[in-house]
Amino acid sequence: MTKASKRKTTEKKGLSTLNSSTVAAESASQFGDLRHFPFARYVGVVGIHSSLLLFSSLFLPRTTMLFELIRPEIDPSQLTSRDRPQHPFLEDLTASPVLTVAWMCLGAVVLQAWWGGSVRDWWIGYSLRGAEEENRIERAELNKDKLMQAFRAWYFTLAASILLHVIITLLGAPLTSHVLQTYFLALLLSVLMFFTPAYTFGLPSVSSKTEHLLIRLTWVRLFAEFSIRTPIERAMVYPAFGAVLGCWLGAIPIALDWDRPWQAWPLTPAFGAIIGYVLASMTALTVSTIKSLADEHLRSQSRKID
Repeated sequence: MTKASKRKTTEKKGLSTLNSSTVAAESASQFGDLRHFPFARYVGVVGIHSSLLLFSSLFLPRTTMLFELIRPEIDPSQLTSRDRPQHPFLEDLTASPVLTVAWMCLGAVVLQAWWGGSVRDWWIGYSLRGAEEENRIERAELNKDKLMQAFRAWYFTLAASILLHVIITLLGAPLTSHVLQTYFLALLLSVLMFFTPAYTFGLPSVSSKTEHLLIRLTWVRLFAEFSIRTPIERAMVYPAFGAVLGCWLGAIPIALDWDRPWQAWPLTPAFGAIIGYVLASMTALTVSTIKSLADEHLRSQSRKID
């Protein structure tokens, strides 16, 4: 067997193993699947990830060396409530909205790469239900294609950001001006929404092959039907919708005629997306905790009856 055919066989087996979790989710009981989820680690990772996401959004853009070069000099005697109607903490964030959102994108890329790797490991562990030795071999085969899968996920994320840019423009963003600001907002949303599921499940495709069909059906079930069956799916879907909702609500202050620097496009939608993502992550954690406690209660009741 040639190297190319070996690699094709390995990739096909990896995809089949990874997507077998979809079949497992459909046939599992309502509460039993939580036993296969590393819940304690999930709690810790969500807390760290959410904290770092907020921290990077607020403090990465405050890189003073860059902002000192672009901040315009203003005569102190000419300052009015219209010129400086904000807390000093916000000055570096509002000095250049395009750089602020660019820094937010950079922080999100790094943190989502780490978060996506954790989610993918949980999903693989969830999908492997065989003997320990078989699981070790299948996990090693899946991890061989890890870098390629990550590359494809980032490629998909960049492609989705272009589509989001068009959608945001159709919803009222400036058409000919602030193009870079709008794209960075679209990129931020795309990174928050699409990288983790693309890295975990694979890219949706119109191919009729079984593994591609399973991937496409998983995307449709989660993001179109909003049918969530596992804590891992909840950890991906809730934050994605939270980012969209937060971005949409964050656009409301821009319409107010306060003429404040922090109302510059697209600062409030960008920070709204981050806040919405974090709050939705906490919501997913809360819901999964309640379901986990309910699962444990049902198991204890079942043992008492037996």
